[in-house]
Amino acid sequence: MNMSFYSAAVGAYQQNLRMQVQGNNIANVNTQGFRAERAAFGQLMNRNVNGIDGEQLPKGTGTRMIQATVDFSSRGYMDTGRNFDFAINGDGFFALFDPATREISYTRDGSFYSREFLIPPAEDAVPEKDGEEPQPTSVWRLSDNEGRCVLDPQGNFIVIDQDNLMAPLTLGVFDFAIHEGMEHADSSRFLPTERNGQLYLGTGEVKRGMLEMSNVDITTEFIKVIESQRAYGYALKMMQTSDEIETTINGLRS
Repeated sequence: MNMSFYSAAVGAYQQNLRMQVQGNNIANVNTQGFRAERAAFGQLMNRNVNGIDGEQLPKGTGTRMIQATVDFSSRGYMDTGRNFDFAINGDGFFALFDPATREISYTRDGSFYSREFLIPPAEDAVPEKDGEEPQPTSVWRLSDNEGRCVLDPQGNFIVIDQDNLMAPLTLGVFDFAIHEGMEHADSSRFLPTERNGQLYLGTGEVKRGMLEMSNVDITTEFIKVIESQRAYGYALKMMQTSDEIETTINGLRS
């Protein structure tokens, strides 16, 4: 009886986790370049373990959410006409360098901006005038809205000419042999893991003045929400029934 109660409790908790995945997908239905996640479940009661005095005990019961896999399929593009909007037609990611943490992340969201960065003077810099300290240099780079710099195919920063904002820009498109297992850094950024393999230049074509839309299918997500709600309700009902039966049995003993 305790096993049935525990199975129901585990099921209710796991459905709550699944609802969080669906809720995050729905919240990002209009986020450019967002990739929806899919909850994957695995069976817990898969083998026995040795207990006290060699007693065989079941390891786990019910199911649990193993991971939230990312759906990397594309659902189309929209024409914005903005000068610093970019989309990748095909496979690959834009690379973003964070100057604060030196972290490189990857994204399909190409809504970029021209941002000013101040470059501190070199240690051996000579002042222009006697008695004056060397001043930092101002440079404009292609960046996301959080100050990360977009990289070109050689891994260099993309400098923006403020006198010619319409000048052609060459953005790097990078890819991995395996997309499965990439870590979701935030809504649209990913961090590679060892299982993704070696980084290489992607084959996707960069389109200027366009943005890739989120691949969230709102109809599918609401269907999954209904499934999770019903499964959660069934699990709670099972917990209640198990508790009532055990209470009855305990009453008979007395």
